[in-house]
Formats: sequence, C-alpha cells, structure tokens
Amino acid sequence: MASFAGIYASALADVVIDRKLDANGISGELESLGKVLEESAELRTVWDTPAVSNEQKLRLLDALAKRISLSREVRNFVAVLISNRRIHAFAEIARQAIEQINDRLGLAEADIVSTRELGTEEKRKLEGQVAKATGKKLRVRYSLDQKLMGGVIVKVGSTVYDGSVRGQLQRVKEQLAAL
Repeated sequence: MASFAGIYASALADVVIDRKLDANGISGELESLGKVLEESAELRTVWDTPAVSNEQKLRLLDALAKRISLSREVRNFVAVLISNRRIHAFAEIARQAIEQINDRLGLAEADIVSTRELGTEEKRKLEGQVAKATGKKLRVRYSLDQKLMGGVIVKVGSTVYDGSVRGQLQRVKEQLAAL
C-alpha cells in the first residue's frame, strides 16, 4: 500500500506529465520552497498549526508564491498539502514527486563534482558518457570540491563513479593493504 507521501507525489507527477509542464522548472520550484521551509521554523509552524485559519495560511502561501515565483500548479499543490495538514511531509513528498517525474520522463539526476570549473565541451562529453552509461537523459548539477586533487566524481541515484585523484589513491591504498 502506498504511503500518503507517495500518493501526493504521484498526483503532482500526473499534473506535470499530463499538462506537459517544464519538469526542470517544477523541480526547481519544489527545491526552492523546500529550502524556505527548511530555513523557517516559523513558516512550518504557521502552516501546520490548526490555530491559524486556512484562509490566513493560504494568504501567506500566495505572498510567498509571488516572492519566489511559484507556478500556479505548485502553488495549488502546496495549498492542498496545507489544507489537508500534510505540509509537515513536504520534503519527502517533493523528493518523491521529483523522482516520479524523472522516472516518467526517462531522466536521471546527476551530481558532478570537480576540482575546477569545467568547460562547455568537457561538460558535454562527460554528460554524454554518463547518459550512455545510465541509458537516461540527465538533469545535471555541478559543484566544486578542491579536496579531490583532480578528476571528477559523478553520482547518479545511488551509483557513484569516482574518477577523482583522491579516489584513485584510495583504491591503490586498499589494493596495497590487501597484499
């Protein structure tokens, strides 16, 4: 039996797919709102408490939606969560919704960490290799980590491809220790 988080996530994924909405945009909006909720205990409390009227909660949502440029669909989705007293599970629902949207579109989230900013051609080649390995189109986030010493680490789902100098040194160390 599906959890309530999965049911809400599926409903949002249905809307995104059926209306052919911009999946990247919706994912970005969910992530932005998730950060706001994570950083504001006051907002979480107001939206989750029965002491505040639903009308007040929705006015606050409308003000926030305008400030962070939420689409009508995401705004309405959050309104449903607030009205049904499920906003406390927003992070899990949003995570599952993004996963379901990606699965339905054949997309994979990839995090690529490098020691330096990669050029356009390097990114294109790397993304092509990862897409070929996974068999999916990619939605990529890049970040920098000077501790790698060189190379890149690619994480797609729970799979990690470690091509960093630090990772190579660790593998050599493990091989030597096994002798």
